[in-house]
Amino acid sequence: MHSHNRREFLKFLAASPVLAGCPAVIEALSQTSTVAPANEIIASPADALSVLDFEAAARKALPPAHWGYMATGVDDDATLRANREGFSHYQIRPRRLVDVRKVDTSIELFGSTWETPIVLAPVGGHKMFHPEGEIAVARAAKAKRHLQILSTVTTSSVEDVIAARGGPIWYQLYPTSSWDVRQKVVKRVEAAGCPVLVLTVDLSGGRNLETADRFKKLDTRRCESCHEPGPTAVYKRRPMFNGIDMTGVGVNDAALTWDDVRRLKDSMRMKLVVKGIETHEDAELCLKYGVDGIIVSNHGGRATETGRATIDILPEIVQAAGARIPVMVDGGFRRGTDIFKALALGARAIAVGRPYIWGLSAFGQPGVEAVLDILRRELELIMRQSGARSIKEITASHVTPKRA
Repeated sequence: MHSHNRREFLKFLAASPVLAGCPAVIEALSQTSTVAPANEIIASPADALSVLDFEAAARKALPPAHWGYMATGVDDDATLRANREGFSHYQIRPRRLVDVRKVDTSIELFGSTWETPIVLAPVGGHKMFHPEGEIAVARAAKAKRHLQILSTVTTSSVEDVIAARGGPIWYQLYPTSSWDVRQKVVKRVEAAGCPVLVLTVDLSGGRNLETADRFKKLDTRRCESCHEPGPTAVYKRRPMFNGIDMTGVGVNDAALTWDDVRRLKDSMRMKLVVKGIETHEDAELCLKYGVDGIIVSNHGGRATETGRATIDILPEIVQAAGARIPVMVDGGFRRGTDIFKALALGARAIAVGRPYIWGLSAFGQPGVEAVLDILRRELELIMRQSGARSIKEITASHVTPKRA
């Protein structure tokens, strides 16, 4: 689209009553492929110089409602933006004259060794983004030897994803408002061979997906083409709930407490990781109630409008957990330097969501593989530049808070 047409399109959007009072949507669209010159959108994964190159390609490939669901946050999208801005709060302190011809990016989690600390975060409904959905992502994870975490609201079954991955994956659990339903899902996941259950706890109070709802209004398709109406619509075409009576059951549980965490832990053999921890007080309670690991997360800015970046939250969680349980983190990771900073601040691993979904949306499995390749290459580069030959050699001395 030529620059003149781009300006006219943005003027049209700004005048739209659908988008009145929502500059976040205008800003988001102005930075995506709908309004970008055609020669700025990559035509193949090989054309990408960074994972950010996949964003516009994904925007071009997706209908507005699906793009809005994935790309936006809650309320004014302040926490979404904070996650990215947070990395600028830390500067890297490189060490020199270290032999960095060989760099080892491997890590250990719960007795398993992974070649890289880059984890594929749970994202719901991959078939919203590509017909092959979670299967394409699992094949990419297999090809590039990455850990994958599967969402409760996956559009492919846990059994099929494990078969495509050719090895174990972790499973993310929305607890549901029914203990019976919760247990049926947990037992199925355990029987499928998942070694770790990731309990998400940051949506029990609900959320306000305002910007995503505004994107829906830009979508000219009939919503029924993808979704069925009614209070249990979220379970439609969600294979993890096949054969389970979901009448009156919510995906999340507003009554969930730490006693439920203990009960869940005692009911299974899998390791239990809690995702959505944002304070040292809750990190300490994780230890008290027998949790095996923590993922510092604000749901990619899609849960509570705290305005806090997960990279800024990470140090207090690491301090509270000490060396007793591993702490992982997600939220806004786009560069190898972002990953390096989190590892220096004490994270055992980091999880990425939107970048690999961009790759999936635009190019399927090859797009996911390219995203993983770029992030790994950038991580290895900053490790060499900073004199860190292994993940264990990345320490707090490698970063310093940016002074105002």
